[in-house]
Amino acid sequence: MEKFEGLVKQITGAIAGRAVDGGLGDYLNAEFGAGGETFRALAESCRQGVAEGWLCKHEHGGIKFGRVIKPGDATHGFSVDVVEMADLAGPHHSHPKGEIDMIIPETGGAKFDDHGEGWLVYGPGTAHKPTVTGGRALVLYLLPGGEIEFTKT
Repeated sequence: MEKFEGLVKQITGAIAGRAVDGGLGDYLNAEFGAGGETFRALAESCRQGVAEGWLCKHEHGGIKFGRVIKPGDATHGFSVDVVEMADLAGPHHSHPKGEIDMIIPETGGAKFDDHGEGWLVYGPGTAHKPTVTGGRALVLYLLPGGEIEFTKT
C-alpha cells in the first residue's frame, strides 16, 4: 500500500492545479505513459493490491471496485478508486469536476471506453457508462474532490 500511495502522490503532485481536460490526458500519456517506469510500477502495484485484497474489495454486478484513498492534501485533493471489469458496462455517472482514468488491460486487447492502455481524461460535467470490451481491465481513476454522481439513463 505504501508503494501504491507514493506512486499516486507522484502523479497527483504533477497534475495538481492543471485543467482536467484533453490536454491533461496528453500530458499524462507523455510524462507517465504506458511504456514508462511509473505507469508500469503503478499497474503492478494495482495488481498486487487486488491479489492481496486491499484493492477492489467490493463487488456488485460483476464489477470489483473500491475507493482506496479519499480526497485530501496528500493527494492534492484527488480521491483514488480502482475497478476491475471484464466485457461489461458499469453504472452511468457524471463527473462534476472531471475524471482521470489509468487504463490497465489485463487480458488480450481489453479497452475501456474504446481506449487501450494509457490515460484517458473526462472533463468537468461529462458523463458516461464506463465500458470494458475485449477482455478484462483494471482502471484506476482519480476524481477531483472525490466527486462523482451516479445517474439513471
